[in-house]
Amino acid sequence: MKQFLLFVIFLAAAFCTAVVLMILFAGGLGELLRWTGEADSLLVTAVLALGFSAAAFFFGIFTGDYSWVDRLWSTLPVAFVWYYAARGGFSLSLLITALLVTVWGCRLTWNFAMKGGYTGTEDYRWSILRGRITNPILWQLFSLLFISLFQIGLFVLFTYPVRYIASFPHEGMPYLFIPAAMLGAICIAIETIADNQQWRFQQAKHGPGDRAPARYREDIRRGFLTQGLFGVCRHPNYFGELGFWWSVWLMALSFGGGPMASGLFGPLALTVLFIGSTIFTESLSAAKYPAYREYRKKVSPIIPWFPGRD
Repeated sequence: MKQFLLFVIFLAAAFCTAVVLMILFAGGLGELLRWTGEADSLLVTAVLALGFSAAAFFFGIFTGDYSWVDRLWSTLPVAFVWYYAARGGFSLSLLITALLVTVWGCRLTWNFAMKGGYTGTEDYRWSILRGRITNPILWQLFSLLFISLFQIGLFVLFTYPVRYIASFPHEGMPYLFIPAAMLGAICIAIETIADNQQWRFQQAKHGPGDRAPARYREDIRRGFLTQGLFGVCRHPNYFGELGFWWSVWLMALSFGGGPMASGLFGPLALTVLFIGSTIFTESLSAAKYPAYREYRKKVSPIIPWFPGRD
């Protein structure tokens, strides 16, 4: 409970920091509302992101917990998207996009909460990296530049396609918009199924060994899940996550204007991050589980594909 209250305090501090920065950009408190309604929407979200980045960085220093940005992944992008929807006049295409992103956020929030992410559980990768970056100054620079600024800046990048959609408030819905939205919904379903399969396996793995379902016993011996969606790719949740934001970009691209104008750089940057995360995470898994190297040889990393043979 104390950790959850600390998270609430963090949200309040982050929001207040962002508001102070917005007041400075607006030229005073009295101009704040006018500025948020008339200034470039990308600038407004960038200032909000900067405020939350600063709060995440300083809370990491004060608490020794560097997962504050992780706790924003499912919430802050949703806020950005609804802001863009409001600035675009809540057109039908924007409402569909915002609702779809909200479903994505609810799913990710629920999954993160189930793992204890809002009650003080720090991502294990940060503690490992702290052990490798032993210089405290270098670690704080990494915390500032990558954990805080880069990751929250990434929220601005991969939600940018929604801003692009908002720039067409009076146009009808392009005929490719709905297929792209349906693809996004399918990707959310893939993430949900993958998370549920992993959750059930982890419950069996850490429960009484003699009560584990028979179908999990071989994977429990290995130490990791190889069934279901994990039998066709090693990170089906990554596939669903990337697929969703690529779908949002396709929804924006359907309005025309070209790949870069509609925000191609957003899903591209997210893909680069996930590739790096996959390489790092799998290096840890391979060191921990001897059978993981063989699994890695047989099963595709992110894009589902037929598993290799022995």
